[in-house]
Amino acid sequence: MNAGSRRFRRTVCTSLTLALSLAALAACGGGGGATSAEEGSGKGTISVWAHQGQASEAAALQNAVKSFNSSQSDIKAELKLIPENDYTKTMTATSASELPDVMEFDGPTMASFVYNSKLAPLDDHVSAKTLDNATDAVKAQGEIDGKHYGLGMFDSGLGVWGNKKLLDAAGVKYPTGVSDAWTAAEFTAALKALKAKDADGKVLDISEQYGLASEWGTYGFSPIVWSAGGALLKDGKAEGALDSPAVVSAMKTFQSWKTYVDANTDGNAFAKGRVALSWVGNWTYPAYSEALGDDLVVLPLPDFGNGPKTGQGSWAWGIGAGTKNAKAAGAFMDYLLGDTSVGAMTKANGSVPGTKTTLAKSELYKQGGPLQLFADQLAKPCGDTDISKSCVAVTRPVTAGYPTVTAKFYQALNSIYSGTDPKSALEKAARAIDQDYSDNAGYKIP
Repeated sequence: MNAGSRRFRRTVCTSLTLALSLAALAACGGGGGATSAEEGSGKGTISVWAHQGQASEAAALQNAVKSFNSSQSDIKAELKLIPENDYTKTMTATSASELPDVMEFDGPTMASFVYNSKLAPLDDHVSAKTLDNATDAVKAQGEIDGKHYGLGMFDSGLGVWGNKKLLDAAGVKYPTGVSDAWTAAEFTAALKALKAKDADGKVLDISEQYGLASEWGTYGFSPIVWSAGGALLKDGKAEGALDSPAVVSAMKTFQSWKTYVDANTDGNAFAKGRVALSWVGNWTYPAYSEALGDDLVVLPLPDFGNGPKTGQGSWAWGIGAGTKNAKAAGAFMDYLLGDTSVGAMTKANGSVPGTKTTLAKSELYKQGGPLQLFADQLAKPCGDTDISKSCVAVTRPVTAGYPTVTAKFYQALNSIYSGTDPKSALEKAARAIDQDYSDNAGYKIP
């Protein structure tokens, strides 16, 4: 696995491993629903679980825990790092009473943990300052029925990276920001113009090496659905939202781009200059910047009619429903989500800061920074339901049924990319999703 793929898995989702873990999560049943944690004394030892990501992330988290413990004498946080590939499976297999006081989780798994009574609302346990300082996009990922169950130190976003030298040589004019994003037709025209100047005609990278039949398929390409005015799920139903005529048309356009795509088996199609455009996320910036220097530009995804859209979301933190000391857990989260800890973590992994104050100071993502586009997109969050033309960053459906939603969508996407008729593939996916929701009473959380 190349470095770019590792970074994707660590800062956005866990790809196929996540999908398999999600399937197990949904299958674990229960449906006990939301649970309030015991306030406790606010003193003593609390347990903290986190995934063991890249070395720099682990070091940043270990330093944050050490600093918290040194900053006061009432609470001692004990950190347990669990290998990333085992993390969600471990949480799924552990009963609520045996889970820690504070735990990290990958964003799309949250609703299933709430559904199975493993996470408690944190609104009454973290400070108002901490909640207010979280970016709106981070809060959208962690919210169910007006209550917050998770807050993240960092976030993510998608864009199209461009090689300015190759774009200029082909006479292709490109967007400067979200407000003048290419339409889908203009994106297609750009591909044609680039192909005319390219030896093998392969001018686009869509990170095919991650695997379209995985969580990358959903995270990377559900923005096409949203930008076409559709949704993976609307009011608990996929039919009419996922397989609407506009979404079918958009997916036909996506299918037509395959002729321009470099399979990118070595993970270096863009960095080595084989392609002019790369459809991927913020996490590739270090490698791309080093390879292209001043020739690197970042553009929004194309607009299919309902405005350009991006995925968002990443790892987040929550309070275990079985904790006997939510007051202490909240105090630890306040510290973890402060400027010092968030700044160190986002410096370590290059992700978009999940708090307003750290984001404003970020050399990469602040106004005028090289990655301002990602911050601009996240500043216009849609949540997971009200996907209007004016918002940009869409949260993957916050539902305990997400395992089925994502699996059926990325299977359809991969099938479409492989040549299947988009209408039949999307209709099949929508029927399967709706049947699963019917079988599980809509995954409603009591």
